[in-house]
Amino acid sequence: MSDDVIARVRAFIAENFLMGGDATLAEGDSLMRAHVLDSTGFLELVGFLENAFDIQVEDPEMIPENLDSLRAIAAYVARKRANAGSA
Repeated sequence: MSDDVIARVRAFIAENFLMGGDATLAEGDSLMRAHVLDSTGFLELVGFLENAFDIQVEDPEMIPENLDSLRAIAAYVARKRANAGSA
């Protein structure tokens, strides 16, 4: 599952922020430090995550620990889906 999330998010980033270029980001690379996303880009990423993975990203969850790398995003999506399944 996390590989699917990483692949889909990588494709979204490549298409929307790297102008279709090759997203050669490592799974642990910081999207902010690599200058891939700015604050507006993070909002676009959040919208994508909500639509693509049927989750709701709450304001307090919009932190680097959840959204600043492909690995962090995959773990965050997995937690959100697991919590939704147990609700």
